[in-house]
Amino acid sequence: MTSSEKAQGPASYFPSIEKTYGKPIEHWLQLLDTVKNKKHMEQVAFLKEQHKIGHGHANALVAYQRAQNGS
Repeated sequence: MTSSEKAQGPASYFPSIEKTYGKPIEHWLQLLDTVKNKKHMEQVAFLKEQHKIGHGHANALVAYQRAQNGS
C-alpha cells in the first residue's frame, strides 16, 4: 500500500488501535490465534474482557484476521 492509499475495511482501524493500546497489530493477531477455534463474537468478547479493547476495535481485529484466514 502506498502512502496515498487509504486502508479500507477493518484495517482502517489499525493506526487508531496501535495508538490507543500501544501495541502493534501483530500482537493482537497473535493473541487471536490463541482463540481461533472460537466464534467471531466470542473472539471479540475475549479481546474486550481480557484485554480491555473497545468493541469497534476488537471487532475490526477479529474481522481482519478471519478474512486473512478465510474463515
